[in-house]
Amino acid sequence: MTLEEKVGKTLAELGVSDAPAVEALFAEVRAAMDAERQELTSRGAADDRERDKLCKELRDRWLARKNGLMSLIDDNWLKKAVKELKPVVGRQFNDLRKASALMQVEELIRAIDSLRGRAAATSSAAGTLTDDLTLAGHARTTSTATGTLTDDLTVPGYRRPLGSIHPVTRVLREIEEIFLGLGFRIETGPEVESVYYNFDALNIPETHPSRDDWDTLYVDSKTLLRAHTSPVQIRAMEKYGAPLYIIVPGKVYRHDNPDASHSPMFHQIEGLAVDRDITFADLKGTLDFFAKKFFGEKVRTRFSPSFFPFTEPSGEVSISCVICDGQGCRTCKESGWVEVMGCGMVHPEVLRHGGIDPEQFTGWAFGLGVDRYAMMKYGINDIQLFFQSDVRFLEQF
Repeated sequence: MTLEEKVGKTLAELGVSDAPAVEALFAEVRAAMDAERQELTSRGAADDRERDKLCKELRDRWLARKNGLMSLIDDNWLKKAVKELKPVVGRQFNDLRKASALMQVEELIRAIDSLRGRAAATSSAAGTLTDDLTLAGHARTTSTATGTLTDDLTVPGYRRPLGSIHPVTRVLREIEEIFLGLGFRIETGPEVESVYYNFDALNIPETHPSRDDWDTLYVDSKTLLRAHTSPVQIRAMEKYGAPLYIIVPGKVYRHDNPDASHSPMFHQIEGLAVDRDITFADLKGTLDFFAKKFFGEKVRTRFSPSFFPFTEPSGEVSISCVICDGQGCRTCKESGWVEVMGCGMVHPEVLRHGGIDPEQFTGWAFGLGVDRYAMMKYGINDIQLFFQSDVRFLEQF
């Protein structure tokens, strides 16, 4: 069975049922990865264009987001592993993901150039290299007519090590791509916001506890750091009118003490759809589609009644736990369900504040925390890790 066939099957289909078998399977994958990298670097390329092309092809084979070997291992081995094997599969996958950093194009090019440089040095020592060739990675000096030494400008420069996309940014872009595919467009707005747009226009009364300075970070009595991205919904309705389909990503701020699940700054995405004759059924269908695209086709959604001042009726969306497949575990507190976002039909007063007639149009909205989705996707248990700039953490992604 080829490697491609193996990563296309679950561990159960491969007959892998215990920790030693998991470790042996991942060792086989690691050996294949090392062999393919070694084969490319030792083979080299005729010129830089061919080198870059070969490096990109190998990188895409292993690291492409769709149908890359690492992505298939994540989907078929890690996510679909039985509860008993999750810990060992997770550890092995994390080790493999760290090793896969060497399959990035920049690392492959560096390895090829390094080998080319060593070969050139050996050949020069044997007297087979002409004066026109240079040692890769070193600036050769030549004598001018006046005896002055100058650097050889044909030698490639040193490549700076490149970073990777932050996990929050990675998840943010993935969510944006899903809704862009549904016809939504991205809208942004100011992070320093007025009390009117943050509260009044969203039907949040002065007596609401979220307006207290224990919850909201005020600049002065009329200005604050926005507590959610919902103010952009009002601004977009005023600017574009209806029909309107937007998502609003961005940073938001709350007066929260930092801990494993809270941060005074985090990221949200809110969605808004305003049109004629759209109902809660359209909202449910859209969010169920989104959940399956993001978490996998097997995930189930559940809607529960709730209350938000800016929507009526309001609800909370839960998904079947992606860790235990709804069977019950510590992550879902043995319930089989995890709450992931709030939603509802836009309150008529909010439509009026946006300049839209609620007798002619209806709308629905939802909001979710991007940081929490990233924690669920990558198995991270402390939100503060996203903001500490620890290279040991960030280089895993």
